[in-house]
Amino acid sequence: MGKASKDKRDIYYRKAKEEGWRARSAFKLLQIDEEFNIFQGVKRVVDLCAAPGSWSQVLSRKLYVPAKLSPECGDGDPPLIVAIDLQPMAPIEGVIQVQGDITNARTAEVVIKHFDGCKADLVVCDGAPDVTGLHDMDEFVQSQLILAALTIVTHVLRVGGKFIAKIFRGKDTSLLYCQLKLFFSHVTFAKPKSSRNSSIEAFAVCENYSPPEGFNEKDLYHLLEKVGSPSGDGDLDCSSGWLEGPNKVYIPFLACGDLSGYDSDRSYPLPSSAEGGSYQSLDPVQPPIAPPYKRALELKKASSHGVVDIDKLSLDS
Repeated sequence: MGKASKDKRDIYYRKAKEEGWRARSAFKLLQIDEEFNIFQGVKRVVDLCAAPGSWSQVLSRKLYVPAKLSPECGDGDPPLIVAIDLQPMAPIEGVIQVQGDITNARTAEVVIKHFDGCKADLVVCDGAPDVTGLHDMDEFVQSQLILAALTIVTHVLRVGGKFIAKIFRGKDTSLLYCQLKLFFSHVTFAKPKSSRNSSIEAFAVCENYSPPEGFNEKDLYHLLEKVGSPSGDGDLDCSSGWLEGPNKVYIPFLACGDLSGYDSDRSYPLPSSAEGGSYQSLDPVQPPIAPPYKRALELKKASSHGVVDIDKLSLDS
């Protein structure tokens, strides 16, 4: 099966290339904004786990570019967008790139420095681990990634700000919901139309950041552990089992995006060219410039050419 086959099977993959998005995930953030209007009044925003940059593109097109083209732009500074990832990514207009670890306090300091001492109005995170297919394992690892993102959120997000993060739905989703509710007055789990029904992914839309009174960022994990037990004892395992039965938590879950629009699980016929010829598949907008699988490709190529001393291969070659 070639590229045209994937274009037929995945309408959002095809539309992303046609509209200049680096990945189909751009439509997920756009559809979340359609429902929750998350970009209103935003002047400073952070994109965590940003590579390859599709969500940063959305932020640039929705915030930076309109402000730059506005005749009122001369009266004030355009919105500031900071994108953070361990992997480098190709430049995007109006986006400041920081190559760093979101769990490192130094990264939060760099973000605040770019904002001239101010804090962000919005933090988004579309990061996810390499899935194993074992849903319980994937859900756990993803929840740990969200809590890592929450760590930097508590340092860089202003009171009243918003946080959007990818989640994997599972049996412990109620625990994650209760943990996020400690810091945000409104938490909704949303499923964009562009997210496949066969996928366990959804997105936590957290609004109105309001940490507990007297909250210290260093006490984050100790505070989160208390959510997992009915008594709040720190020596108990952090588990959502007690949130069932009479204590059951009902999580707001919302489908967003045009429900009469494209179905992400359906195949659509390929359009014919204007000249009446066969359909020509487009190349990806921006291939990864330093993918994590680059080393594996070098090793495979070296072995096929009979290279013995593969340890001398450079990652930068």
